[in-house]
Amino acid sequence: MLSERQRMILNAIVDDYIRSAEPVGSRSISKRGDVAFSPATIRNEMSDLEELGFLEQPHTSAGRIPSHKGYRYYVDHLLGTGILSNQEVHLLKGVLAERITEIEQMIQQVAIILSNLTNYTSIVLGPEVFSTTLKQVQLVPLGDNRAVALIITNTGHVENKIVTIPDGLSVSEIERTVAILNARLTGVPLLQLKSKLYNEIASEIGKHVSNYEELVKTIDGAISSDDSDHRLFFGGTTNMLNQPEFRDVEKVKTLLDLLDQTDPWMKLFANAQDGIQVRIGTENSVEAINNCSLITATYSLQGKTIGTIGILGPTRMEYGKVIGLLDHFSRDLTTILNKWYK
Repeated sequence: MLSERQRMILNAIVDDYIRSAEPVGSRSISKRGDVAFSPATIRNEMSDLEELGFLEQPHTSAGRIPSHKGYRYYVDHLLGTGILSNQEVHLLKGVLAERITEIEQMIQQVAIILSNLTNYTSIVLGPEVFSTTLKQVQLVPLGDNRAVALIITNTGHVENKIVTIPDGLSVSEIERTVAILNARLTGVPLLQLKSKLYNEIASEIGKHVSNYEELVKTIDGAISSDDSDHRLFFGGTTNMLNQPEFRDVEKVKTLLDLLDQTDPWMKLFANAQDGIQVRIGTENSVEAINNCSLITATYSLQGKTIGTIGILGPTRMEYGKVIGLLDHFSRDLTTILNKWYK
């Protein structure tokens, strides 16, 4: 448990470092009007905060910077409510007030405006990923070990793919497999089909089909959607290059490679909690963003979470501003969607 003095000093250091991106020294903290302690007292407390793991000292500087633990304490215990400027509120209201009839078009606009307002990278997961579930699977034989796999969703969308049926499978084995799939996967969100197939259904298919491993791979190819990219929207993908933390070429390359992928973000967002969630540094399960923070907010339709809005920035991000924007935007987006789909 930190003392009140330690809390004040940690808060001041985080605020100054977020603003300057430079290690913070005791003298600069003592000049702040809200910290009435001598440089010597502040220096001693900074040393204690470093021993406790809340601060770190870069090798090239006498100043300190917040650690991931320090940022976490700041977000959980010291951060005030972010207040949006009139201009920010006006821009947010303007996007949501536009005459947009397609959800995806609105989501794309949300991604762009959030990246512009924060100068970070925005990632928005569209509603279809979470709300669309599997209704039925069909396999229609074409001959020569080929078949058409029909994937029918609860929205009425039908996706068809040509698949190769492994050698040696009988018609009854294929029919039995399709029956198992429909019994176990009907009503399952599209995002969860693959994990459910391998974790729960493959072994059951194996009880009835001799060469089941190859058949499971065929099924995986059939149920893996090729059009998932249009449900994930990015804004400001190069904004992070403006941050001092990304002057390193390898860091830039790693991040841009990640932003060019879909699966890692789908998995990150699939685990997003309702409301606002802040994941700092190594709290992110993807190693490429272990030096970043990801703040997410969910939006809902008729009481059910259907999508997620995220902002990716350096751990030295303006947490109060980003949380305020996401909270405001997610609530307004929820209101708009519920008006559309009464």
